[in-house]
Parts: sequence; C-alpha cells; structure tokens
Amino acid sequence: MPAFITRVRLHNYKSIADCDVQLGELTFVVGPNGSGKSNFLDALRLVADALNAPLDHVLRDRGGINDVPRPSGHPSNFAIRLDFVLPDGLAGHFAFEVSTSNALSAEVTREQCLVGAEPTERYLVKRGVLSECTVASPPAIGGADRLYLVNLSGHPVFRPVFDALSNMGFYNPVPAVIRELRRPEHGTILDRDGHNLASVLGRLEETSPNVKDRVERYLAQVVSGVERIRRSFVLNWETIEFEQRANGEGSQWRFPAYSMSDGTLRALAVLVALFQTRGDGTAPVPLVGIEEPESALHPYATSVVLDALIEASRKTQVIVTSHSPDLLDNKRLHDDQILAVESKGGTTTIGAIAEGAREAIRTQLYTPGELHRLHQLAQDPDVQKAAGRQLDFFE
Repeated sequence: MPAFITRVRLHNYKSIADCDVQLGELTFVVGPNGSGKSNFLDALRLVADALNAPLDHVLRDRGGINDVPRPSGHPSNFAIRLDFVLPDGLAGHFAFEVSTSNALSAEVTREQCLVGAEPTERYLVKRGVLSECTVASPPAIGGADRLYLVNLSGHPVFRPVFDALSNMGFYNPVPAVIRELRRPEHGTILDRDGHNLASVLGRLEETSPNVKDRVERYLAQVVSGVERIRRSFVLNWETIEFEQRANGEGSQWRFPAYSMSDGTLRALAVLVALFQTRGDGTAPVPLVGIEEPESALHPYATSVVLDALIEASRKTQVIVTSHSPDLLDNKRLHDDQILAVESKGGTTTIGAIAEGAREAIRTQLYTPGELHRLHQLAQDPDVQKAAGRQLDFFE
C-alpha cells in the first residue's frame, strides 16, 4: 500500500521552526530525548484533532494557544501542510495557518485543500472568507476558529480527505490507565493513551477476528505462554483478561490487566494500534503514529515489535519516534526510512541522515541501530543549511 501522507511541511510548531520532509510507508523519527521528536508527531495529531473538535479546545489540550507557536522570536502563528495520496490514487494537499493574535482566541487565517489532477477540486479560505471554491453552492463558513474541511465533509470529493485525516491515530499508551476498570464503549478506534483497549479488543473479536488473532500471535512472542486476550466484565465495568499457560502445566491461568507488567500492556496496546481496523472491520487506520514503542520492553521483545511495525506498514502508514538502537537493529531497514532529529538552542531540525550513514546502511555494512550506538546516525548537514528558508504552504 503506498504512503498516505507523502510530505510534511511545518512552520513555527512548538520547537520546530521549519520542517520539510518526505514520508514513506514506514518512517522512524530518531533523536535523543528532548530533541523534539514528539512535536513532529503532535503536529500531525493536531490536524486529526482539529477535524474532530473545535480548534480552541485542541489548543487548550496542548497547554493553550500561546504554547503552540514556537516561542523563539515570539511568533504569533504556525502553519501545517500535509501532501497526501488517497486510496483511490488521487493526490492533493491540505494546509492551514493559525494565528494567535491575542491571549484568548485563535483563528484560521488561511486554509486550503486541493484534490485530484488538473482541473483540481479546491477551496481557499482567508480569515473566515471563502475566496475560492470549485464546489457548487458551498456550505457557509462556521467561523474563523473552525477548519472549513469539516463543513465540506459531506461533499463526495472532499469526504475521503476528511475521513483519512480525521481517522489518523497517534499513540503513547499508559499502562496505569489501561489497568483501570472502564465503562464499556463502542471501541471504534483505540484512544491515544489506550484507556479503551478492552472495548477495541471486543469489537475486533466481532468484526476482525483475524486481526485479533494476529495481535495474540505477536504478543505470545513478547510474553511467553500468553495464548489469548479478551475483554471481560466486572459487573458494569470492563477490563482485559490474559490467558497464559505455565511451563509444564496443561491448564491455563487467567490474569486481569492489573496484574500484568507495564511492558506487556504497552506491547498489547502498540500491537492493537498497528493492526486495528475501523468501524465494521473493512478499513485499516490510514496512518498510525507511535511514540517509543520499545519502551519498557526487553531487547528481544523489541525485535518482535519491529517485525510487527514492518508487517503493519503494508496496510497502514506507520510513523515511529525512538531513541533506541535496539529497535533499529535490523538490516531490513532502509536509509530512506529514517529521519534524524537534532536540537540546537531549543530549535528542532528534522531531515534525512547524512550520506555516509545512508551508504553504510545501503551496503549493509552497519544496521541503523549500530550506527546509532556509534553516534553516526547524524543529520545531513544540508538540513540545517536549509532551515529558515521560506516554505510554500499554499498554492
């Protein structure tokens, strides 16, 4: 399956001054702690969030409207552009700029979406005014604090764009949250922290039993003896139950989520995030972003997670942040699957790795993990030379 998001451009997003990178089916965003890896994923997550909730609410979840634009130089705006290819092969882009001119509100100063080859279906909004649109009798603009793509989501051309962008999933599972008893939900898609993991497992068992079986097979390699996972109920609450066979014993032991390790719960949530389907089980999540999937795992288990990442990327675009050499310790990884992240003076740059490292990976002289251990998985010097140049967000 070709990549859904093919190119990402960012301006003034948190620690990222400017960013222009290409993405493939599987991308590893690699750098030390605190370098800004999570900010890159969060920019993509903001797009999905802003198509599902009011912009002010989305910004409040990130600390407030004044905490999102990059603080250096005190800018009052940020911009995001995603170039995409839809499942039917139509290409296009979605871009918007947000201004935070005062401490109480934010507004979308420009927003644009193009779909298809010439002549394209398109629209352009400037400060709450629809200045260009190919849709006959377009819906009214709800206000400068909303993305207009939401209003156009009923149009047959723009609906696939809205569906794909709004259903991107981003994950940093929290074991303590997963252990808690929860009220049953529909389980349409796994939530960011994994709190509805039991509900999603229950839905997958009904709509996509083959997916649940794949998750169980991978988890059995991470945790010896695990044979089955399922949603179970305690009165009106739900949790996850693990069936595990002890060495030398024919019977199975059952363990609730609260008795399982952090590594086991994180691994389960990561696997479900990678392989989950939406709704009735007919469509995968178009893009999945995961922060440090190797966290709390033994190095052997990390290699199992890497196998899962590679397999999942055949149907779902996968982006992973990591600082772990163990996760990258595989000669199947390609040099163009890795983006290096560096931070200098609080400013993050993201781009391809240096040519020497690329050549070492291409010739299989070193794995990316080995280069990372040697501190040779460095960023291409041209990335920082290009930082600060004017990026084109709107056409």
